Amino acid sequence: MRVGVVGAGAVGSRAARQLASTPAIAEVVVLDVDLSRARAVVASISQPSRVHEAPLQADADLPAGLDVVVLALPPGGHRAVAERALERGASVVSSSDQVADVRGLLDLHAEARERGLVVAVGAGFAPGLTCVLANHAAGTFDTVDEVHVAKVGTGGPSCARQHHDALAGEAIDWRDGAWMRRRGGSGRELCWFPDPVGSADCYRAALPDALLLVPAFPGVGRVTARVGANRRDRFTARLPMLRRPHPEGGVGAVRVEVRGRRGGGRDVSVLGAMDRPGVAAGAVAALAAAWIGEGQLGEPGAGGLAARVAAAPFLSELARRGVKAASFVGADAARQPT
Repeated sequence: MRVGVVGAGAVGSRAARQLASTPAIAEVVVLDVDLSRARAVVASISQPSRVHEAPLQADADLPAGLDVVVLALPPGGHRAVAERALERGASVVSSSDQVADVRGLLDLHAEARERGLVVAVGAGFAPGLTCVLANHAAGTFDTVDEVHVAKVGTGGPSCARQHHDALAGEAIDWRDGAWMRRRGGSGRELCWFPDPVGSADCYRAALPDALLLVPAFPGVGRVTARVGANRRDRFTARLPMLRRPHPEGGVGAVRVEVRGRRGGGRDVSVLGAMDRPGVAAGAVAALAAAWIGEGQLGEPGAGGLAARVAAAPFLSELARRGVKAASFVGADAARQPT
């Protein structure tokens, strides 16, 4: 199987390394508008015969013969490249967490289905890993009533800019069968994440999680998503970024809370994970691409991972690759999910 990785930043470089170490992947092509950056990623991988670089043309043209294309581009241009990939007969994995990208990719469902291809939408840290965690937690309930997602931390510069813009945007929540729009930066909630991250104030933001989770859990009553932010983040969200983002953010974390009915009563399950967001997102995107090649990512069409993967095997393989999840028990204890 030949896989193209479009974008050689924090996520794309990690996805390329993960794919190069996957036995089922015969060749990895790293594409970027900056060819020198693509070459640097290839040079850092120890399988030179299986990985090479190529320029990404301004018109989003892609090499022929790719089976899957992983989109690790900055937010905003994923649909155009995805359309070109589908035209060339390649399935698509997108790591974007921008609302416009996610909506545009979901709109490709009919085309992907007609072509017999898969478009995995929001296959990153959050959404992505959070969708799989929600799927895993939901499997222990008879019915799912609520899903609440929170995340802290950013990957590369593009991720940091998206986090900044999301706090100034319009949040999308699902409540009692209807979409609700809320102001970004509102709705403070103290959320607890796996150590060493611990607690963080989280706020509403323009996040696409509900767009992916609501179709995965028919009948769910509430779906929300929040992002960690401090006072400065909220104050400057509607201004240009005051300082240049770091090439790679620090440790981040995600938390997924699922509420529903189990047996004769109501219960709650909370799962989380802690890692560098760029590392975790690259691993999720690479595994999703590998699973497409193996026919394990569901029927043709477009959708999020919550509706497309068998959660337990996916999480087990992620753990083998170094990205581990934990479940919360009591106030602050955690254990590995089963």
